[in-house]
Amino acid sequence: MRRTVALAAAVPLALTLALPATGAPSAGPSRPHAPAVVTTDNETPVLYDDDEGGNASGDDPAIWVHPKHSDRSIVIVTAKEGGLRVYDLDSRELQSLPGTPAPRADGVDGRYNNVDIAYGLRVGGRTVDVAVASDRYNDQLRFFTIDPAGSRAATPLREVTAPEQRFLFSPDRETVEEEQTAYGVAVWQPRKGETYAVVTREGATTVATARITPRADGTIAYTGVEHLEMPDSFPLPDGDTWVPCEEPGVGPQLEGVAVDQRSDVLYATQEDVGLWRIPLPLGSGDPRLIDEVADFGIHDVYDEETEECVPVDPDPPGLGGPNLVADAEGVDVYYGRGRVGYVIVSSQGDDRFAVYSTMGHNRPLGTFRVAGDGVDEINGSDGLAVTNRVVGDYREGLLVTHDEPETGPGVDPERDATNFSYVDWGQVADALGLQVSTDWGNDPRLR
Repeated sequence: MRRTVALAAAVPLALTLALPATGAPSAGPSRPHAPAVVTTDNETPVLYDDDEGGNASGDDPAIWVHPKHSDRSIVIVTAKEGGLRVYDLDSRELQSLPGTPAPRADGVDGRYNNVDIAYGLRVGGRTVDVAVASDRYNDQLRFFTIDPAGSRAATPLREVTAPEQRFLFSPDRETVEEEQTAYGVAVWQPRKGETYAVVTREGATTVATARITPRADGTIAYTGVEHLEMPDSFPLPDGDTWVPCEEPGVGPQLEGVAVDQRSDVLYATQEDVGLWRIPLPLGSGDPRLIDEVADFGIHDVYDEETEECVPVDPDPPGLGGPNLVADAEGVDVYYGRGRVGYVIVSSQGDDRFAVYSTMGHNRPLGTFRVAGDGVDEINGSDGLAVTNRVVGDYREGLLVTHDEPETGPGVDPERDATNFSYVDWGQVADALGLQVSTDWGNDPRLR
């Protein structure tokens, strides 16, 4: 049964925090402190978003950690219309899966936007780990079992999506064609035997949860879809109301989502607004806006001729903080000792990454950017993934992030190029004075 969860009093509670750190309106967008700098020398092969490249546009990664042999771990990424790619820890491509039609009577070719990992599902009589991907063109989830051999497997992923799954946000195929469909995805595993997907909606403020339900025939379905409507307008300290400018018919969407499995908290980025903390299950508590993008509160109007949002005031005052510049995009959680942890967010608008504590009021801990060491630096990052587990030579954890445009050696500058880079978490921890712990992970078998 589909049930919509009301937001109740969440808006006033959340927006009391939508202010600069001083608690008063700023005179303009806050200037960020100089970010720390870390480096990467490991990046995946370039993807090209054109006919010759199979319309492959990188977006979001997930890291699967092998339970016994960490050097056999793999990185799974979405390439939108180009399907999925699987890489080893040296960023070599192991598998390319096309965006095949969804297994449904009205199925069309898939467009995989985001991906995450569900650990320890009982599928067809065996325990397996599963990659869960959002499919925008079919408004549903797609499921792929992960071969336990990891990077040594001939075919690391195999699709096991059950046929005729319901649409997540749309009443019918005609509505799906409008493409306000499944977008970001994160896996939530609150206890043994329970696994959920949290999904955001492109062009809208809706967040959904769905229970992942393996079947005896070896396929995986989902049931019990529930929705939460997040705010699309925001009261300001001067009594005015701010509505983020979008093209007509489009709301201020959320994309990046990650679950802190220790506290059952969802962290979600609303691209033109900021970073949210949302209790799970949906509706069990008030969402809270942790931090706002720099131009939060700036009134824009949409110019149909240029298809751009233009400020009403030529010198607009922004109320946002210094850590995020729209779009706020990818997000994930690094687990430290005890209750310590870190939320990492991609500040796409200025090529930085912001780090927040998972404790208390999620105070910001600093920002960093990623420079290249023999490869290009990270620009315009969309999705990201982080693990605190030992992963091959990454002894203190691994951060994998999207890079667009990819501008490294040998890249055709006339083509739309993307890829992903691997960053040693130890560098980030050293640069920002953060804790390192490899004991606790998002794999429920470790708890």
